[in-house]
Amino acid sequence: MTENERFYGRRHGKKLKGTRIFLMEKLLPLVEIKKPNTVFDLKSLYPFTPKAFWLEIGFGGGEHLAQISREHKDIGFIGAEPFINGVASLLAHLNGSWGKSANEDRLIAEGRSDNVRIYADDVRQLFPFFKDESFERIFVLYPDPWPKARHEDRRFLGQKNLKEIARLLVSGGELCVATDVASYAVWTIQQAESSDLFIQTNEDIYQPPADWITTRYEQKGLKAGHRPVYLTYVKK
Repeated sequence: MTENERFYGRRHGKKLKGTRIFLMEKLLPLVEIKKPNTVFDLKSLYPFTPKAFWLEIGFGGGEHLAQISREHKDIGFIGAEPFINGVASLLAHLNGSWGKSANEDRLIAEGRSDNVRIYADDVRQLFPFFKDESFERIFVLYPDPWPKARHEDRRFLGQKNLKEIARLLVSGGELCVATDVASYAVWTIQQAESSDLFIQTNEDIYQPPADWITTRYEQKGLKAGHRPVYLTYVKK
């Protein structure tokens, strides 16, 4: 990410209260990663040796990341999200307190491992510090579609970021994309094909992957009549 690249989007929503403030003060420092001065040693981020690493870019409210990390306790997860309210939401899921009081005696919920690390900012800041072929899977779920033509350069899955994603994936690694904006789905398919870096592996783009985890955002869109599109790519 160069100096002239800006982050477009919200960083704050409603004022955090009670449980969320507690988790931001007490839990976030335990799982947060900062922008480093040198290339990451990913294994050093976790209290165990993960068998692989997965990255979720823009995890929103954190439901997907929290659940998939619970189902794959031997994987080291990194989630990047600049929206502070989304970070607080993920912390509540990790704490087991979403929608209720924080578990102050056990910051990481019982029954889950400490396998999630959070970067509370723009993931592009970390790209230069990840080694080639760092990740087995990368998720970009419901990114901001920036529907106006004049804002096309703000869309995340353009050529520059696709090139970085390909660099970060292991050979045969998987890029998982979801959107409920038809025009963004078409644009993403075009971008992936133009990059010549990926092969699309799912024929039915309306069928979610076998291990798909739905989110509140997705359910809200479905109720509003939006039809999600799921795109799965492997690195050539």
